[in-house]
Amino acid sequence: MSKTEPISLNGVKSYPLNERESKVHFRDFGEPWKPGGGMGLWLKSLPKTLAANDLRRVAEHMVQAIRSGNPIILALGAHVIKVGLNPVIIDLMERGLIDGLALNGAGIIHDAELAMVGQTSEDVAAQIKDGKFGMAEETGRILNEAIINGADQGEGLGKAVGARLVKENFPYNRYSLAARAFELDIPLTVHVAIGTDIIHFHPRADGAAIGKTSHLDFRIFSSLISRMEGGVFINLGSAVILPEVFLKALSLARNLGFDVKHFTTVNMDFIRHYRPMTNVVQRPTLEGGKGYSLVGHHEIMFPLLAAAVIERLAEEG
Repeated sequence: MSKTEPISLNGVKSYPLNERESKVHFRDFGEPWKPGGGMGLWLKSLPKTLAANDLRRVAEHMVQAIRSGNPIILALGAHVIKVGLNPVIIDLMERGLIDGLALNGAGIIHDAELAMVGQTSEDVAAQIKDGKFGMAEETGRILNEAIINGADQGEGLGKAVGARLVKENFPYNRYSLAARAFELDIPLTVHVAIGTDIIHFHPRADGAAIGKTSHLDFRIFSSLISRMEGGVFINLGSAVILPEVFLKALSLARNLGFDVKHFTTVNMDFIRHYRPMTNVVQRPTLEGGKGYSLVGHHEIMFPLLAAAVIERLAEEG
């Protein structure tokens, strides 16, 4: 049996390390923190690579959109509300930095409960054992009445709920996205999947009204998307419904002849899900623009992004 001789290394050709192109450079390293620094210094201290650089780039895209008068649209899942981000989002709304909000059906429930009683998110495991899950009277009655009235008045679901909250003057309206959006005249749309929300099994639920108002909200949302050239779309914490709604709205806008190709998309969530990565980050930007994925806890990542934008705008004056 023949023996294979090890290959000889004597003829190997090498070259100076300084002549090689490298992907990591000390100039891109982060800087240690010094006590007493501000948010702007902290952002500058981050490494200029991977997600830290993406955070900077997304903030810069948002600043450019604001300076150019192009829209920033924020779509958010209900968990975003439950981790306490309403004040951060409302601050951006009041600064004129958000031009439209999109929620799923659960989002409007948690938002309205916060307005009414200052608390939300029941213990499902404890409540479902005897059929009490989702049976809070005011939640189902007030929201369904608002939706029915909105259908009668030709309003979208989000506007109808915001109007009802403001009319009732609930004690915690200052924490409500829907109430504040209504007061600021910012479009807030709600995209419902029938049967997914607790208000759908309340005696006042009206499927026709829910469908009519939510479909109108889809058309309003599509109108926002049709004007998003040069703007930014952020999907914050919705794994299925809002990425699907966004993709359909974008297709509709392009079908109707709107030039919507060069814009920025951002998906922010705990992990990378297939649908947001495909329908928010990748497919919409094939014709131009740029998609980003920022992975991390909502209650940390979104306030950081908001702070980065505010700091950058302050620098420019």
